[in-house]
Amino acid sequence: MLDSKVPAGPLAEKWSKHKFNMKLVNPANKRKFTIIVVGTGLAGASAAASLAELGYNVKTFCYQDSPRRAHSIAAQGGINAAKNYQNDGDSVYRLFYDTIKGGDYRAREANVYRLAEVSVNIIDQCVAQGVPFAREYGGLLDNRSFGGSQVSRTFYARGQTGQQLLLGAYSALNRQIQKGKVTSYTRHEMLDLVKIDGHARGIVTRDMISGKIETHEGHAVLLCTGGYGNVFFLSTNAMGCNVTAAWRAHKRGAYFANPCYTQIHPTCIPVTGDHQSKLTLMSESLRNDGRVWVPKTREISAKLRKGELHPAEIKEDDRDYFLERKYPSFGNLVPRDVASRNAKEAVDDERGVGKSGVAVFLDFTDAINRLGEDTVRAKYGNLFDMYHKITDENPYKQPMRIYPAVHYTMGGVWVDYNLMTTVPGLYALGECNFSDHGANRLGASALMQGLSDGYFVIPFTVGDYLANLGSFAPVDKNHPAFEQTRQEVEGKVAALLALRGTKTVDDIHKELGKIMWEYCGMARTAEGLTKAKAMIQELRKDFWQNANVLGKNEELNLSLEKAGRVADFLELGELMVDDALDRNESCGGHFRLESQTDEGEAMRNDEEYTYVSAWQYTADNQPEVLHKEDLVFENVKLTQRSYK
Repeated sequence: MLDSKVPAGPLAEKWSKHKFNMKLVNPANKRKFTIIVVGTGLAGASAAASLAELGYNVKTFCYQDSPRRAHSIAAQGGINAAKNYQNDGDSVYRLFYDTIKGGDYRAREANVYRLAEVSVNIIDQCVAQGVPFAREYGGLLDNRSFGGSQVSRTFYARGQTGQQLLLGAYSALNRQIQKGKVTSYTRHEMLDLVKIDGHARGIVTRDMISGKIETHEGHAVLLCTGGYGNVFFLSTNAMGCNVTAAWRAHKRGAYFANPCYTQIHPTCIPVTGDHQSKLTLMSESLRNDGRVWVPKTREISAKLRKGELHPAEIKEDDRDYFLERKYPSFGNLVPRDVASRNAKEAVDDERGVGKSGVAVFLDFTDAINRLGEDTVRAKYGNLFDMYHKITDENPYKQPMRIYPAVHYTMGGVWVDYNLMTTVPGLYALGECNFSDHGANRLGASALMQGLSDGYFVIPFTVGDYLANLGSFAPVDKNHPAFEQTRQEVEGKVAALLALRGTKTVDDIHKELGKIMWEYCGMARTAEGLTKAKAMIQELRKDFWQNANVLGKNEELNLSLEKAGRVADFLELGELMVDDALDRNESCGGHFRLESQTDEGEAMRNDEEYTYVSAWQYTADNQPEVLHKEDLVFENVKLTQRSYK
């Protein structure tokens, strides 16, 4: 059984007491330690800046040409915090409760409460850095609502919140680079973890410009590498987002938790054809004022699809505002998993809109009539402009077309309360770990978790680990483990470069994506998952026999980079299917058709599945071993989730 290391005591006191009980590193000794941070998004940049500010030596690695190009920059809507500026009944406990419930009671209580508790500090930190949050006329920071909540607690900077938060963290990181406390390695991709005596002591990277395979030593390694949604090929993630660093660490002993928990975001621009390699998110904040609907009848939908009717010509009585009808308490602000499933249900009922019929409307007519076009433009203008440029449709004049798409992954590397993985000295922060969102993440909580982990949690917990090492000696970079791991990486690179088949790596990635979306997407069955497992195994064979990897190692080689990432996605995809098969219940984003209520809602099986699945890698082409962390709920009562 896994030990989550959750401290004893009342929920509200756990983190404070734990911080007091952890060992500290003397300021004079901090400079004797080196910490490796892989990934420079919100979690990585905030962690690196904070640790360097404390006095540690830090090395950062990212595959982009600059830390500020991390995918966190794409986050649009906002960041949650229990400040209660609106005086509408919010509190730390309510944010905790909303997050536990939103995750369908599959998250660890203590981690979620700490997240809610720390959220109030994040806003202060970011304001101090100069992040330009939106403000009300009186000068206070403004808030808006997001799904799964009945209060307004989301702080935002128009539709660019992630960008502004990342610029704040990036500025703090750059300050430390300038001071010489952080050494920044851009265009470097982590390809393996180096362990000495069971502890993480370094990484192996590939210089993506020269192809040089290098080793880097450190007393601790922090993975801040984001999620793995690109296993589906089409997602809202940047095309470079990948699972390689986390997956290679997994193969070195870090357990992988709840890999089947994938978030399908309800408000994305619909797929238009096989030519696409990327999907575009329209922020959930749009559901504050936009109303989701489809025609009430298939006949009207058919006329819309043929262009015989304009949306504005459809009478109110002929419209089905299905979220408002089914969930009167939360309306259009139900959580993402609920909104996505209902959109799919409408499309499956042949009431979808757009030429393909695979879309629903997000309509701002009422908001524009109520608030005026200028006010709507001030709140969402850049999002409307983006939609207009992509679709050539003016959302001020006609409803947006939206449909669910893969967006976020709640699963990830298993960590304990200290964010340490099952490999001592190896930590996972932000979306890279599994810990805070259960089976479904609420909107505006991803940025909160990334900055909570980086600014406020890891500076304490990694210090405790280092203080307990009992030695300040530098890591021996001549230890045989470094050379051995480097040679193993070179062997894997050579194996990829030896592939001279007839299929492009992209072709195989697309095939994998279609399998995952069809059988491990919004709706899953035992039969479909079993079929998907066999298909992925065949596809893996196909990859290693028929893929074509161009070029050589000693150059900028996008074909090689992509091949390594797709090889990892193929292995991860099979584990996701195994995990979805094992969990014979529905919860959050994991919807098994065999397990639903009479009303079509996700039906959990708390008696058998109130646990975290943590998978242990054993060997290539061998089944992984399932470990379980029981989830204990002492402060909330498990109930059937309802937003009606």
